[in-house]
Amino acid sequence: MKFISKLLILILMAGFQGLNAQTFHADIVIYGGTSAAITAAVQAKKMGKSVLVVSPDLHLGGLSSGGLGYTDTGNKAVIGGLAREFYHRLYLHYAQDSAWKWQKREEYGNKGQGTPAIDGENRTMWIFEPHAAERVFEDFVRENQLDIHRNEWLNRASGVKMESGRIVSIQTLSGKIYQGKVFIDATYEGDLMAAAKVSYTVGREPNAQYGERWNGVQVGVFQHNHYFTDSISAYRIPGDPTSGLLPEISPNPPGKNGEGDSRLQAYNFRMALSRNPNNRVPFPKPANYDPSRYELLARVYAAGWKETFWKYDPIPNLKTDTNNHGPFSTDYIGKNYDYPEASYERRKEIIKDHEDYQKGLMYFLSHDPRVPEEVRKEMANYGLAADEFTDNGNWPHQIYVREARRMVGAYVMTEHDVLGAKEVPQPVGMGSYSLDSHNTQRFVTPGGFVQNEGDIGVHPKQPYSISYGTLIPKKGECTNLLVPVCVSSSHTAFGSIRMEPVFMILGQSAAAAAALAIDGNQAVQDLEYEKLRKVLLEEKQVLEN
Repeated sequence: MKFISKLLILILMAGFQGLNAQTFHADIVIYGGTSAAITAAVQAKKMGKSVLVVSPDLHLGGLSSGGLGYTDTGNKAVIGGLAREFYHRLYLHYAQDSAWKWQKREEYGNKGQGTPAIDGENRTMWIFEPHAAERVFEDFVRENQLDIHRNEWLNRASGVKMESGRIVSIQTLSGKIYQGKVFIDATYEGDLMAAAKVSYTVGREPNAQYGERWNGVQVGVFQHNHYFTDSISAYRIPGDPTSGLLPEISPNPPGKNGEGDSRLQAYNFRMALSRNPNNRVPFPKPANYDPSRYELLARVYAAGWKETFWKYDPIPNLKTDTNNHGPFSTDYIGKNYDYPEASYERRKEIIKDHEDYQKGLMYFLSHDPRVPEEVRKEMANYGLAADEFTDNGNWPHQIYVREARRMVGAYVMTEHDVLGAKEVPQPVGMGSYSLDSHNTQRFVTPGGFVQNEGDIGVHPKQPYSISYGTLIPKKGECTNLLVPVCVSSSHTAFGSIRMEPVFMILGQSAAAAAALAIDGNQAVQDLEYEKLRKVLLEEKQVLEN
């Protein structure tokens, strides 16, 4: 009996140890694998805090390592702290001869957005290959001994445990539990924020809500090159409504200008293409390829459009960061509306639909006789980069979630803040890019022609500060959560804030605030701003003009 009792005790102890092995503790728990998540984790360690990064992603860095190598920056002087360190490390990488495998450094040129790609004076590199960026993030992880739990997906239905307005723990679908003092939601989707019942919004506010001009529906507003300049029929048989609409056109009316809606600016993949024949994979033909879905593009070409390669932006080693350009391009307009709130399964379907559309587009450009011969001939020089995204068929592992949920927090940034019409309180970083929204819908005009809507590009006169209040929920909702990606802002303000350097800046600032709130045993809303400001300035963050 004694032996059986001892055996039972040992079994019970082993069981408890197994349970304990599935529970993890840290001062700061970060959910997400984005660039903001990694800078947040580094800053937490710098301030002596234990930190866990719970990442649904296998690859770290989000869009910064997912194809967006032609960095959208605006005024680079306002990019400080760990964000600038990231771009400095890329400079050091490309200073090595070994980094130039497919192209000589002197052959690359030095074209960037507003400044040279390789900024020797400031020792920064703003244009880069995806794998180089991912290597920098992994270096951050290794050097700071960051604890990263990959492929861990938040149980959005019941995985957030709260007590007295605080998150106590989160649980992932694998059953692991993560307990912390402060939590940071660094995802593009805002899943932790939403599961904690923090207020948020999706889509475009009406202009009247915040007294804005560029929010809401914007029919007839054309600020980039992403609209139909010619009168192109929306119907399968031109001019015949009874023949039905062409693919990729919504049958719904666009709405009245200034009205709010739940539509989202379009997503796409930022493809890394190669022009080196030894590092080039032919564009694959999707199994469900249907050339008829690209009839609109064929009609655009027939009307004389010649801008196919305007956003095949060069990055090192004869590669490109290929983005959307023109009225019919890589943006899959109107196909992402349910993504923010969708289940994981539904999101996978949406992502696969985007992938099939974009792969089909590239195959169409390369093979269809309706595409001008000179375009097909030039397309023959391109293919997927064989040395990028090697575990995903050379396809980016991150879809470009330009906008999903946005918190409605302690302070809501609007276009008035971005455009300099008001002073921003308690700055924790800066932005400088234009109010930038891609199209949200493609519709039929009263004349029966096709048109896009939602494209906005309004430049601020100077860089602007971003308020600490945009990172924190209202105090009555949650007192130990910070949100540096799905920040509290209107649709138009977010169009400027949503740049990868800014997410890195805000991730670092969020972690600094989290550490100070732990030190003071206080709600993140009660943190004394001057203490935070002092730390951020010491960390070389740029806070104001």
